[in-house]
Amino acid sequence: MTSSSPASTRKAQIDAVLLKLPGVSARKINGLDAYFVADRLFACISGLGVGLRLPVATATELQFSKDNVVPFQPAGLGSTREWIQINRSDAAEYEKDLELFRASLEFVKAGRTR
Repeated sequence: MTSSSPASTRKAQIDAVLLKLPGVSARKINGLDAYFVADRLFACISGLGVGLRLPVATATELQFSKDNVVPFQPAGLGSTREWIQINRSDAAEYEKDLELFRASLEFVKAGRTR
């Protein structure tokens, strides 16, 4: 009997939430498990959290209103105002964040002008 590692089980649980969204695909980027829509990155796994890209106002509001939302800083890199990380000890609970993942997907899919 084999058992999967906690990291692979965690990824499988996150995959179960994100890969059911329309048009989402997964692949590795810079060693991180990442999720794409229309070939654009919208979320990725880092440590015990999932980073996602949202409009600046939404990202800022979430960092102040939720205790499990922090700036997204994969591998200690500097954070940007559009990226947040949602930390959950139980990856199955990311189902509760489905609305935020959908918002991120739509934001990234729509693109943005600078």
